[in-house]
Amino acid sequence: MSARRRRRARPLFQRVALIGLGLIGSSLARAIRKHKLAAELVACDRDALVRRRVKALALADTVVGDPARAVRGADLVVLCTPMSTYAGIGAAIGPALAPGAIVSDVGSVKSTALAALGPHMPAHAHLVPGHPISGTENSGPDAGFAELFVGRWCILTPPQGAAPDAVESVRELWRCCGMNVELMDARHHDRVLAITSHVPHLIAYTIVHTVDDLETRLKSEVIKFAASGFRDFTRVAASDPVMWRDVFLENKDAVLEMMGRLYEDIALLQKAIRNDDGAALQRVFERSRRIRRSIVQARQA
Repeated sequence: MSARRRRRARPLFQRVALIGLGLIGSSLARAIRKHKLAAELVACDRDALVRRRVKALALADTVVGDPARAVRGADLVVLCTPMSTYAGIGAAIGPALAPGAIVSDVGSVKSTALAALGPHMPAHAHLVPGHPISGTENSGPDAGFAELFVGRWCILTPPQGAAPDAVESVRELWRCCGMNVELMDARHHDRVLAITSHVPHLIAYTIVHTVDDLETRLKSEVIKFAASGFRDFTRVAASDPVMWRDVFLENKDAVLEMMGRLYEDIALLQKAIRNDDGAALQRVFERSRRIRRSIVQARQA
């Protein structure tokens, strides 16, 4: 246990409301429970089956289906839902937010979080968008685990003029969950994540979709003899389709920019293969290998 946790005489928050109990929401619920970060934890999900499962797993003190009811009296609210739901949820919870309440999220596109939630925030509440960069291909409340965030990065993108105390409270939440935390401009975050996360997912979906369109015999043999590279693509492509649909629609400018650069590099590799230019291929592969080694050295592998 860190010195920070030993020194805390009371929970970091009195009442936390989590809206959406999928992989990230249920993992955050477990981490909050494990590290005693909230005196009271409220879980909210519109799906009755999810709510029943959350109750069975004892992930929260109270489980409700109405976001406005969930956030009443909460000093921290975290949206863990697809980004297409943000505006509707923001409109629902805005009038119910307590004075001093902090609203955050876990979405992959931070410009959307600011644009969709900002207009619904009352003057007495604080918006501090966040993105814990962690996850698996699984979804639902059973998929979560408290250690999901340990050793990973969380990026916060508070708007200009955000209250420092509110930003620090959200930073401390993720630190206590085991994350490294950094502040970043929302648009810059979206460009960085476009190449580190969004485009790789799009490539994985595309390759698996291509296999699905192959003739029956070839498709069955691809699945039967799947090598590690293809298996990795299928793992990534098994991620939540609704969440990733929203990511690409909400971050389309940055994704299209990075896809344009990718197309140019693919064209160069295509030319090198056509021209039997082994030296050009090897240069690209060696540069790529160095990137992998730097990720391993940074303990993000």
